Amino acid sequence: MNEAQQSRRRFGFGAKATMVALLALVVAYFIFGRGKKAGGPPERAPRAVLVAKVTTQDVPLYLDEIGTTAPFETVDVKPQVTGQIIAREFTDGAEVKKGDLLFRIDARPYEATLAAAKADAALAQANLRRMTELQAKNVTASQEMDTARANAMRTEAAVASAQVNLDFCSIRAPIDGRIGLRNVDVGNVVSPGGTTPLVTIQGLDPIYTDFTVAEPDLPLVRSYLKNPNLKVMTDAEDDKVEPRSGEMYFIDNAVQPGAGTVKVRAVTPNPDRALWPSQFVRVRLVLDNLKDATLVPGGAVQIGQNGPYVFVVKPDSTLDLRQVKPGQTHGDLTVINEGVRAGEMVVVSGQLQLAPGAKVVAKEADAAGGGQGPPERTKTIQ
Repeated sequence: MNEAQQSRRRFGFGAKATMVALLALVVAYFIFGRGKKAGGPPERAPRAVLVAKVTTQDVPLYLDEIGTTAPFETVDVKPQVTGQIIAREFTDGAEVKKGDLLFRIDARPYEATLAAAKADAALAQANLRRMTELQAKNVTASQEMDTARANAMRTEAAVASAQVNLDFCSIRAPIDGRIGLRNVDVGNVVSPGGTTPLVTIQGLDPIYTDFTVAEPDLPLVRSYLKNPNLKVMTDAEDDKVEPRSGEMYFIDNAVQPGAGTVKVRAVTPNPDRALWPSQFVRVRLVLDNLKDATLVPGGAVQIGQNGPYVFVVKPDSTLDLRQVKPGQTHGDLTVINEGVRAGEMVVVSGQLQLAPGAKVVAKEADAAGGGQGPPERTKTIQ
């Protein structure tokens, strides 16, 4: 074998070795490099979340508004006769009953007038009796008899008028209620026709609750006006008194121009005087009771690009994202009109970075708080 042949033989052997080495590298790449890449990162550990069961309960259908209270009755007490006030029989701010004596006006002039009227009446009655006896004997004329009868009636009317004026000297409470601050004192001379009342009395039990309903809510309210479950709950802020139930008394016949609201008035029991006139109150107009409403804790409802949703934990501990239609709130709970069923478990805390299909470790939240902490108020309008 010459030198050229030996050189070609060595080159061929070297090329084959090189190709074998390259092939080994390719195989190693597919086995170790591609294989590792196809496996991807290790699976994330399941996230811990708080969950609560979807429940059903009868809840009220209502509208929440802000209102004020107004006295059931307001009476400005004014004098009916002229005279000097000689006594005041009440304490400013006291509770009074109908018929209680408030002021006494000097009655002596009216007593004298009454006495004179009674004397005239007695004389007229005596004259009428004589004329009646004479007429029976056909001694007197009919005209004289008519005059005697008219005088008797006129004097009787004078007695009645004098008695009324005398009674007006004792000024009494016309209604039950709380009396205000007096505007006159003993010694003042008062007379009818004045613009300033002696005192004002307000009836506080029951009391009016006044509020408004927005125009868009008016058709809904009108559809429930004859519902036996219709009621108005009134609650004053921070008074530590439970809300009290009243009855709708009045709804206005027109929408207020510019405001877009309709005036509504309710009658609310107030025996303990916990509600005060012109006080701001929270009002809940309960239209009806929703039977077997579907409820979830308020923290379960989240807002996404497609609207409200909740995470439902399936039996295999994976998540299902459900679009829902929430309704009104009921304490710490929210009514769900569509999207979940009673008995399902929904996530109430820990929704951050959750995704549909993700596996979770579920822990049931405290039934009292629903994982949402304490309620804002200790009182709730049911």
